[in-house]
Amino acid sequence: MNFDLKSMDLRAAASEKCDQLVLLVAEGFSGGADPLAVIVQDALRHKDFEPKPGKSLALYQCPGVAARRVLLLGIGAGDARSVRQAVLGAQTALRTPGVRRAVLCFAAEASAQAVSAAVHTVVHAAYVYTHTKPKAQAATLQRVVVGVARPADVAEGFAVAQAVAQGAQLAREWGNRPANHATPRLLADAARALAKHPGIDCKVLGPAEVERLKMGAFLAVARGSEEPLRLIELRYTGAGRKQAPVVLVGKGITFDTGGISIKPAPEMDEMKFDMCGAASVLGVFRALAQLQPEINVVGLIPACENMPDGRSLKPGDVVTSMSGQTIEVLNTDAEGRLVLCDALGYGMRHKPAAIVDIATLTGACVIALGGVRSGLFASDDGLAKALLDAGEEAGDPAWRMPLDEEYAEGLKSNFADLANVAGRPAGSVTAAKFLQAFVGDVPWAHLDIAGTAWKGGAAKGATGRPVGLLVHWLLARAAAPAAAPAPVTSPKARTRNKATPTRPAARTAKTSRE
Repeated sequence: MNFDLKSMDLRAAASEKCDQLVLLVAEGFSGGADPLAVIVQDALRHKDFEPKPGKSLALYQCPGVAARRVLLLGIGAGDARSVRQAVLGAQTALRTPGVRRAVLCFAAEASAQAVSAAVHTVVHAAYVYTHTKPKAQAATLQRVVVGVARPADVAEGFAVAQAVAQGAQLAREWGNRPANHATPRLLADAARALAKHPGIDCKVLGPAEVERLKMGAFLAVARGSEEPLRLIELRYTGAGRKQAPVVLVGKGITFDTGGISIKPAPEMDEMKFDMCGAASVLGVFRALAQLQPEINVVGLIPACENMPDGRSLKPGDVVTSMSGQTIEVLNTDAEGRLVLCDALGYGMRHKPAAIVDIATLTGACVIALGGVRSGLFASDDGLAKALLDAGEEAGDPAWRMPLDEEYAEGLKSNFADLANVAGRPAGSVTAAKFLQAFVGDVPWAHLDIAGTAWKGGAAKGATGRPVGLLVHWLLARAAAPAAAPAPVTSPKARTRNKATPTRPAARTAKTSRE
């Protein structure tokens, strides 16, 4: 889908030839004598339309208007949230067969945030999954003209919004594909395709290379599946090579049965979404390719399946991570943290300025925050604030969760340096504390997107989150003065200094989304 930004008032909008004209009307509308203004004023006077978010009025072949179809959408105060809500209401109109060119016009002055929200939501609303539905009618919308009073004021946000929307759509597409159409090998192919863009390189490691790296935790999760694992490494080089990169690590469990600690059958099909962290990394790199910011970014995707088999990891097994720390596996359905801990260890080799992992990690986070905000855990206050601010800017919000040292008590083990689960209480926090043991003192954040990466029920499908949050954070970081990388300490020594050989009694709970 292509977008154009154009200077446009209501008189100009009326003369635009298109298949669908969408007019965004804010509260306090005051028009003139041109055809569209008269239509809006009449609809308001007769109370056929209200300019409140969610209110709409569909019209056809209006006198004096070149567009065949006109849709009036109320946007309330005209803020980004209201615009997002309004444009989502245009989903049916934007997906109508034969609608190839649409015009989206603001009836009054619009902020950069409002225009960005409109662009992103148009792409979201027009998206139709067709990969395994060959008879499905794909959206025919190809070009959208966004009309505003002063294009120069919103041009930068408009460009960012297009890139974020394309990245989020890529993440949605891979998240939605069934597990047999999104294997580790196919994810690696998707990453290689991104390397065709300038500034992006890709390297893919298989089981033999991962074994040489001594990634025992990652290997242990993958060994129950016939699908070979892949460790995918993407690099975007937009700044000087001396600048320390930011490392993004996306959980890539392409299907999660729970392993030997097998999940209940209901809704297990949704475990194809357990690679949405990986999909978000692909989406971020798609946006970076389009925007070309001055920053260096490494993306890591540990991709495998978690399956029950005679070779599968068993509850009670002890595995050795890349860092040298040993892990007692008390629940094989807590596998996401096992693949992530080795990927984080690999990421530390890049001497990052900051490292962020993204994972559909715990059902506990869904209970805590639902599907509105992603859970944010961070070892650094500055990093936490920057990510939270980026989420608000992108309309992709997160909420900071605690990381008190007391939460790590439940991870102590009689038989290893640490256990992979710590029971039901504060399950999302203890999962984050586990990951923290593998990042030393480098500024680190963990985004638990188990509640926000996809929706269930009638609206089942991936959301593309948190591509927006991450891209806005990277752009803000690229615009800020370069920060020196933090010193790295040994996570192995750090954890052993705090551990005592005492094992808590309760550790039987399953983590439904890991």
